[in-house]
Amino acid sequence: MEDKVKKAEDFFRQGYNCSQAVFAAFAEDLGLDLETALKLSSSFGGGMGRLREVCGAVSGMFMAAGMKYGYSDPKDQNAKAEHYRLIQELAQKFREENGSIVCRELLGLPGGADKPVPEARTPGYYKKRPCVELVKCAAKIMQETMEKRAE
Repeated sequence: MEDKVKKAEDFFRQGYNCSQAVFAAFAEDLGLDLETALKLSSSFGGGMGRLREVCGAVSGMFMAAGMKYGYSDPKDQNAKAEHYRLIQELAQKFREENGSIVCRELLGLPGGADKPVPEARTPGYYKKRPCVELVKCAAKIMQETMEKRAE
C-alpha cells in the first residue's frame, strides 16, 4: 500500500479540507473515483461545515473505514456492532495521540459554529493550525488499520 499519509498531506496542502484529504487518500483502494470521494467528504471539513464538531480528519478516517469494513444489512446486529467497535477503536487511537476528536478542542476555539468562509491557506495558516498534522495522524491510523487487517 502506498504511503497514504503523504498522499493525505498533499491533498490538504493543495487546498482540500481535512476530511477530503484523508478520505481521498484512500479513494482508489476503496473503489471510488477521486471526484466522488472529494464530493462525498466535502461537507465534513472544519468539524462538519465549520461547525467545529467532530474533526474532519476523523470523519474522513471513519468514512474510509465504512467503505472498507462497513455493513449494509440493517438486520445484521453482529456486523453493526463489529463496525462500531472498529470506529470506537479508531477514535480512541486518534484521541490518545491528540487529546480529542472534536475540532474546536483540537484548535483551542470557543464553542459554537465558526463563520462559513474558510481561511486562506497562507504560510501563517499552516503555522498556527495543527490541521496538517491531524490529517497525517488520521491517515496513518487508517493505513495501519488496513495493513493490519490485510495480514
